[in-house]
Order: sequence, then C-alpha cells, then structure tokens
Amino acid sequence: METVPRHIQPEIEAALEWSRVVMIHGARQTGKTTLARGIAEARGGTYVSLDDDEERESVLLDPVAFLSSQRYPLTIDEFQLGGNRVIVAVKRLVDEDRTPGRFILTGSTNFLTVPTISESLAGRVRIFRLWPLSEAELAGVVPTEIDHWFEGSPKPAPASDLGRADYFARACRGGYPEVVDLDPGQRRRWYGDYIETVVQRDILALADIRRAASLPRLLRWVATFTSSEINQTDAAKELEVSRSVIASYLEWLQTVFLLHELPAWSRNLSSRTTSRPKVHITDAGLAANLLEVEPGALASPTAPSSGPLLETFAVDEIARQLAASSRKRVLYHWRNYQDRNYRGREVDLVIEAANGDVVAVEIKATSSPSLQHTHHLRWLRDKIDAVVPGAFKAGILLHTGPHTLALGNRLHMRPISCLWSEQTG
Repeated sequence: METVPRHIQPEIEAALEWSRVVMIHGARQTGKTTLARGIAEARGGTYVSLDDDEERESVLLDPVAFLSSQRYPLTIDEFQLGGNRVIVAVKRLVDEDRTPGRFILTGSTNFLTVPTISESLAGRVRIFRLWPLSEAELAGVVPTEIDHWFEGSPKPAPASDLGRADYFARACRGGYPEVVDLDPGQRRRWYGDYIETVVQRDILALADIRRAASLPRLLRWVATFTSSEINQTDAAKELEVSRSVIASYLEWLQTVFLLHELPAWSRNLSSRTTSRPKVHITDAGLAANLLEVEPGALASPTAPSSGPLLETFAVDEIARQLAASSRKRVLYHWRNYQDRNYRGREVDLVIEAANGDVVAVEIKATSSPSLQHTHHLRWLRDKIDAVVPGAFKAGILLHTGPHTLALGNRLHMRPISCLWSEQTG
C-alpha cells in the first residue's frame, strides 16, 4: 500500500526543535522506520539500523566514534539491540552538544522497562508511541470527535453507511500497514509469522525466558479475554506455570507492545472500586487472528467474541488518536462489583484530561441502541456531578447502527464511525 501520512508526525517534528533526543517506540511493523527515516532525511540526516548484524557490530565496536561521525539528525533503528553501550554513547554525545534534534531513536520494545538498559535519558528525550494505523489515518481524516466530546457538544454527523458486518471486517483486518491490502488467507499467514518473530526474536533476545512455548499460548489466552480484567491465577492453572511466571510474561508482552492495559479509574466514588487493569490486545486484527475468527461469524448476534473484539477495536482507535494528539488525555476503565449498592456497574472507557475533565464511553455491538444501554453512563455522570460538579463533560454510547442521537444532559449515542468521519455544522 502507499505510505499513509501519520497524524503523530507534526508532534515529532515539533519535539525535534527543542529536545535533544526523540524516541519513537511501538510494536514491530507499525511504520516506525518509515516515519523516522523520512523525517531525518528531510532534515539532511542519516540512518543506521541495529537490526542489521554488520551495522550493529560496527556501531558497538566504538559507539561514540561511529555515532559522532554521522550527519544529524541520526536515526538509530531498533536501538535497544545495542543495549546500554549505545544508550550511554548517545547520552554522552547529547551532553557534550546540547543542540536539539540530534537523534531519533526507534524501538520495538519499551526501553524504559527493558532490564538490560539502565539509562533512561531522563531530561534529554521526548518519547512517542506509534500504534498501528488508525481508521482516521486510513480515511485521510484529521479526527476532531474526541475534542468535541470534551467540549460537551459533539457535532452533528451524517448517518453512517457502515453496518455491523463492516465494523467486524475492519476489526479483523487490523491496522498494521503490511496487512491492509492483504486477502484473509495472506493476512492469517502474516499474523502467524509476526507473532513468531516477536516472541522468538524480540522477547527471547532481551529476557531470560525458560518456557518460551508458553508465551504464544499466553497471548492466545489473553486474546480470549481482550477487553476484560485478567485473572493471573486462572492463567497459571490454564498454562500450568506459576503465577509469578504469568506476571513476568504479561509484562514482557506489554514491553513489546502486543497488549496494553487500562488502569482502573477512581475519583473516590467508592472505596471498593476494583483496582485491576483491563487488558486489550494492541490491534483488533491481531486479536481476531489469535482467536481464529472471521468477520462473517462475528457479525452474528450470538457470536461470543463479537462484543469484546469490537470493544478492543474502538478502544484501540481512541488510543491511537490520543497518542497522536498534543493534548494529554489518559484512558482508564471503571468497574464496581463489590459494593452491593453499586454491584455490576462498569464503564468501558473513562478518558481523563490533565485538568480533571472526564468523558465516559460505552461500546456496544448492537445496531439498535436503547436508553437501557446508557444506564451506567447516567449513573457515573450523576456520581461525578455530586463529587466534582462540571468535571463530567459527556457520556458517549458508541454502537454499530447508523444514527446519531443527543439524549440530553450530556449523553449521546454515536456510531463508532464518528471517530473517523467528517463532522458537519
């Protein structure tokens, strides 16, 4: 496919004007190399890949001499493969010359959590996460929907021409650039090779994993619980390993960006609010492949995976858009199941701005949303209004139907496609 402009690029270019180092990390095959190399070359810089054995050996022989001989900005691709030697060399060079925009580092692991790298470049680096392509990027639309939610006034939108089957086709396709134009059979093979590469190459190169065969099994097990809280004790029993091993392996799956967690949100509405995070596979297409499900089967109202997979699809889309935004907004989930007065109340997403403003989002696979589907949104709105008046900006029910409806008092029903469609008015 043709190169798709990335919404995060202006933020990266702006950071190069003041930060000595820019880090772009994210899962393999999300387009980090293409993005970083293009930005560097447009500025007259150079590129080196530590994924290449010969180039890595040349760098490691004398990192300071090698890196100081290049034209800046210098892109170091898959820099984590150089370990501490490369990071320490970068730190030394940017401390000697504090000129902004000297290095663009890319990595397929979260270097802040890799135990073999002790230097964090604190105070010297601006970190960006690059996700797979968003639906907004594929549509060529600069998204504004979430901004309107925080303004408390979602704009009118035309009726969506997408149906339930269309959403599941997009979810199963996923957003990795390489799979967008592949047919279903090619896509299955690509995802299979992708999982094997990440597990066998990236994780095993950095971690002391003694039961490597358990990692793909754990990833498939997590996929069955995408958009849910993970019970590590159950996972340990299922995979016949210790709970400590499960905890360690889950951390590594996050380190290589195969899954991400939504922390539990609380404004002290109840001291018994659950503190467990919710887990999502990083890409709905990857989740669908792990679950071995196809769009046609998911479109059935009785398909057990349809709700969780659609929720992951929508959550991932929102996370991708927020990662490319200059506004700081954090994703959480909320659930209360212990307090008998509020048992069973939960909200799929709570988006909190830096100033404490909140938007709550529910995601339903239904094409015929009803007021009953907004019950938890209304409850959370009223609770927040009582504790912090004015903080609750909007409650949004995302669905697979065609219509937009304002329900009054900051509640709205919107088709999921509103996240990447042009608003009117």
